[in-house]
Amino acid sequence: MKERGDDRARVSMLVRVPPAVAFRVFTEDVDQWWRGGLKYRIAGKHRSIVHIEGGVGGRLFESFETSTGTKVLETGKITAWDPPSRLAFEWHPPNYAADEKTVVEVLFEESASGTRVTVTHSGWSGIRSDHPARHGEEPSVFLRRMGLWWGDQMTSLRLHAEHVP
Repeated sequence: MKERGDDRARVSMLVRVPPAVAFRVFTEDVDQWWRGGLKYRIAGKHRSIVHIEGGVGGRLFESFETSTGTKVLETGKITAWDPPSRLAFEWHPPNYAADEKTVVEVLFEESASGTRVTVTHSGWSGIRSDHPARHGEEPSVFLRRMGLWWGDQMTSLRLHAEHVP
């Protein structure tokens, strides 16, 4: 399910595992479920590894090898760490200006058949309208695209989580 507010995209996905497993897979197995390729990773054609450092103040970052060595690009900073129910982080990819950021909140809510994982990505009104991340799209079109992007990611999370021993 996707909802749009003034500056947010929200996606919910049912994952048929308990909340503690869903939270662990989201945070510890992030590189295994986070989709590859230029649409989802900063490294582009390079094979990269996505990491989440646990705890408030931890980083979300991507690392990859280049001809000059390992490159590490921070894309976020953990602002809330409440296992197994909630995680939040500031989203600040390398192409954002120093004062630009958005916020991603992930809720893990127990349901009768597993965990409802809800991702809300907000703060887009603080990113200038001509920013490359917005692809030159009107806000409603862009937010729909972000919802689909997170929907792809959550489908990948669900498929991975439901097959973890």
